[in-house]
Order: sequence, then C-alpha cells, then structure tokens
Amino acid sequence: MNTKDYIKLMQNILHYIEDGIHVIDNEGNTVVYNKAMAELEQMKETDVLNKNLLDIFNGLNEETSTLLKVLNSGHIIKDKKQTYLNKYKNEITTVNTTIPVIDNGKTLGAIEISKNITKMKELSEEILTLHREKSNPKKIIQNKIKKYTFENIIGESETFKKAVSLAKRASKTPAPVFIYGKTGTGKELFSQSIHYEGVRKNKPFIAQNCAALPESLLEGILFGTEKGGFTGAISRPGLFEQANKGTLLLDEINSMPVELQAKLLRVLQEGYIRRIGGIKDIPIDVRIIATTNEEPTKLLKENKLRKDLYYRLNVISIYIPSLNEREDDIILLADYFIKKYNSKLDKNVKKIDKEAKRSLLNYKWHGNIRELENTIYSAISMLDYEDTISVENLNIDINNCEDVQNNLNISNEKCLDELLKEIEVDFITRALISNEKNITKSAKQLGIKRQTLQHKIKKYNI
Repeated sequence: MNTKDYIKLMQNILHYIEDGIHVIDNEGNTVVYNKAMAELEQMKETDVLNKNLLDIFNGLNEETSTLLKVLNSGHIIKDKKQTYLNKYKNEITTVNTTIPVIDNGKTLGAIEISKNITKMKELSEEILTLHREKSNPKKIIQNKIKKYTFENIIGESETFKKAVSLAKRASKTPAPVFIYGKTGTGKELFSQSIHYEGVRKNKPFIAQNCAALPESLLEGILFGTEKGGFTGAISRPGLFEQANKGTLLLDEINSMPVELQAKLLRVLQEGYIRRIGGIKDIPIDVRIIATTNEEPTKLLKENKLRKDLYYRLNVISIYIPSLNEREDDIILLADYFIKKYNSKLDKNVKKIDKEAKRSLLNYKWHGNIRELENTIYSAISMLDYEDTISVENLNIDINNCEDVQNNLNISNEKCLDELLKEIEVDFITRALISNEKNITKSAKQLGIKRQTLQHKIKKYNI
C-alpha cells in the first residue's frame, strides 16, 4: 500500500471516531480531516483537505496554532484550550491535544485531537452571569432563591444529630469546612445552613460543582478572565471575586484536576487571585466549604486529592451519614415529604400503611434522602383520592441487594448467566436512580467506563 492509499484508508477509518482528528504534514498541509472535526469546526472536509492550514483559518499563525507550534517544536501540547475563527468567521472553542509525528528524529507532521467545548464555553459564561445575579441581594429577593438553614434539616438519629451539632458550631467560625457524605445525603443543605447561620449570612453564597466542567473552563470560572488573556477572552470576574466576603462551596472537589488543586491551594495560602491572562493580584476574603461523595482517605491514596490541599481545607471535618445508617429517620423523613408534597400537589395523603413502611425500611437507599424524597413525590403524584400510601404506590425495587444474594443461594431454576444478568441490571438501575439518570456519575459509582455503561443500558433495554 502506497502512502496516498494509506492516508485515504486512515481518513475513512477516522470518520467513525467521535473526537475531531486533524493531521497536517511537515509543510502545514492537511492530509487527514475527519467528519467529527468538520462538524466541530462547522466546515466541509473539502474546505480543508489538501490545503494549507493558514489559508483556511482566519487569524491563526505559527504562534497561535497548536498544530503549527507542535510541528515546529516537536513537543506535545496536552489539553490546550483554543478559540479561533473558521473559514466562515464563526468562533470555535476547543480543547486540543496535539502530538508530533516523528520518524528517525525527523518531524513528519502533527496530529490534533479536539473536543468541542464551544457550547460549554457559552454555558460557563451563563453560569458566571447567573452566579453574579444570585450574589446580588436585590436579585435574590426578586428571584426568591431558596435559602436553607438548620431548620430545614430533619433527623433524630444520634450520628446525624452529631453532624448537625458540629455544623452549627462551624457556622460560628470563619474556618474552612470539609464535608464528606454519599450522593443525596444533603451536603449542600448543610453548607447553606452553615453559611446562613454565620456572620457572613448577608454576604454571597456561591456553589460550584467541580465535576460539571473541564479544567480549562473551571479555572476561568473560579478565577475569572482578563481581555486578551487568550483568543476570545473577555474581562470577567470569577467566582472567588463574586463570593468575596462570603462563602464559596466547591462541590465534588475531588473531581477538580490536580494541577488546578495546586492553584487553589496557592490562592488559599496567599489570599489573592489573578485572573487568567491578568497581571493584577486581587485580594479576596472567601470562606471555603468543600464537599466530596467519596471517602477522603481513599481519595488521598488514589492521588485524586492533594494532601496539602486536604489538610488546608479539613480544619472542620463533618461526616453526613447515609440514610441506611440512620434507619430511625426514614419514616420521619417520609412523613415530612408527605406534608411537603401534599401542599405542592394539593393532595390529602395522611399516612403510609404497614407494608409500605416495611418496604421503605428494608430498601437499600443508594440515592439516600434525594431518592426517598423522589419516591414519596412519585407516590403522592399517582394517588387520586386515596389518603394512604401502599406498597403498590412505591416506585422502588424492593428486591434489594440482600434479596439478590438470597436468590443466588436458593434458586435452582436459573442458570448462572441469567442470575448475573439480573444482578447487573439491578445494580445499573440503582445507580441510574441514585444519580438521576446521569450516565457519567452512574458509571463512576459503578466503577466502569461511560461507554461501557451506555452499551449495557442498550443491551438490557434499561
């Protein structure tokens, strides 16, 4: 196979790759440009193939183009954010990994693998705008944004009351707080309560989920950007500036890339931030509340959380027990949610029958309080004139994990493959419920790749 045929074959194969692929030769001419890259850059393949890069993309040069930089330097550029104009003057924002093609010490070309974050960039700007509106007291009153206090925290079990007591004491200090609790246990409710019961209660409370955005966008959202810092950048304050004198909640901080954790640590130590592309140091006074849904010791062992950052944040440590650890509170919470949704749905449900209570107590609440609330909400929604929730009204799989184990021991009618399928479907269904059908979070909880989970969902028609 000659070189021309090989390139054509690669072009055909790479059409089925989800990420954008752009390959240039040592003169800057495009030799491979797949379908995903064409869609990402809003161009046609014929616009780019066999043409020089600088003739196609307005405004790019040997300094601003990652492909040409790598071609000239021979060094890899990893996860680089890039904003540029396509042939039709449309602004494109990508995150690129660019790799030189080297043979016997000679650079033959460069390969760029791109992810489209144009929509994500627009979303990040919307997020900053919304945060800025929420941190404005007049906007808060106008939009009637819900504020949670300790009065909204329901529970009588000893381990839970211990967590609440510690949180109340934490509200009286300016120290950083580190909260660990499984998904759905109420970490943000605790965080808001600490803020709104403290001396900063009249100052901004801003929450950001660190798992929601890639590093390149998260950094700009946290620290802000300065016009000219990179192509397309505008001057915009980040969340630290917006939360000044108040509280910043960093949810799922373990999802923050380690490199960004180092920058966060420096901000906490020095007390000032510098916007991306800026030269001015901006002093900030922000109380940090960090949360995680995984055990801190496990995160430290797996290097998902920097030890120095953890010790800086873990001045006050709060563990929120899962619902399965506070079984005495299950019916108490269920009754609370009945009152809540009676009011919202104009219903008159008065009680839960004995069999339904037994099911609620025996169920394994992997989604914790959030899953329990959704279960009661669903049950009340489906009732017409009845005043009692029965087991038939509960939208839960009462065959919990212990029941599956029992089936393994006593069933002689099913083959191993059938039993394994039932167990797999059960665990996948529970993960999807507890994570509100979020594929990425469910895959993380199950310890499998996102693509693998999607395949299994399709395979089992879940």
